[in-house]
Parts: sequence; C-alpha cells; structure tokens
Amino acid sequence: MPNYKKMYLELFNAVTDAITQLQEVQKKTEKMYIEAEKEEKIEIKIIKE
Repeated sequence: MPNYKKMYLELFNAVTDAITQLQEVQKKTEKMYIEAEKEEKIEIKIIKE
C-alpha cells in the first residue's frame, strides 16, 4: 500500500520550497526595479525668453 503521508509531505515540501524561491526572486527583482528608477537621469531644459 502506498505511503500517502510520505507522498503528501514530499509534495508539500517541494511546493513550499518553490513558492519561497519565487517570493525571493520577486523581492530581488522589485529591488532591482526600484534601484534602476533612482539611477535614472533627469534632464532639465531651461528655456530663455
């Protein structure tokens, strides 16, 4: 008879690890996006009348 508890725990742990990894990558890329916005240069043109 299959050991359903062992099967369930194996799947649960793998899914939990995958979710954690995706959350970490999301945080990393959000930080990269925010840092890139800070680095953007703003050009100011002065119009003389």
